[in-house]
Amino acid sequence: MNLSLREQLLKAGLVTEKQAKQAERTTGDQRHRQAKGGKRSSPPPPPEPTKAAQQAQAAKLLRDQELNRKQQEKAARKARAAELHQLVMQLRVLRPESDDYFNFVDGGKVHRIQVTPELRARLVAGTLAIVRHGGRYDVVPVESLERIRERHADAIVADPTAAATTPAPAQDDPYKDFVVPDDLTW
Repeated sequence: MNLSLREQLLKAGLVTEKQAKQAERTTGDQRHRQAKGGKRSSPPPPPEPTKAAQQAQAAKLLRDQELNRKQQEKAARKARAAELHQLVMQLRVLRPESDDYFNFVDGGKVHRIQVTPELRARLVAGTLAIVRHGGRYDVVPVESLERIRERHADAIVADPTAAATTPAPAQDDPYKDFVVPDDLTW
């Protein structure tokens, strides 16, 4: 009696024909794997990046760095503007309700702010200065100009310390003998 184990199990009724075929398939797969080395083959290694892909990646990295730098600069400008605003709001001289105005030039245009006679005298004497922030003009003490200059040098509109260093009129100026007084109301 040379019956295989499969045939003996079928004859005894312990397994069905379907179960026997399935078992035969799984054992066949195992034998096949053992013959190949017992391990599944690994996927081939990814191809080396091409020169064009490397250049594109380097260009993208440069763009990202430039964008990051611009965002940091923008954040720093915003922080300086916020510091300037806070500093001016703390140090400013309150604006009076007055019909008297002090005229000054900013960016080639004449602007004016409301002042009292005392504020006008202090502006002319050089103890107060005019600064620009957020589309407004405010008057601050001269002692605070250095702190403002650190944050935003362009915010200072009328700097009395710089007025002392203004150059003398040119020799060929026909109006050099006609000096305009500082306290002139115009």
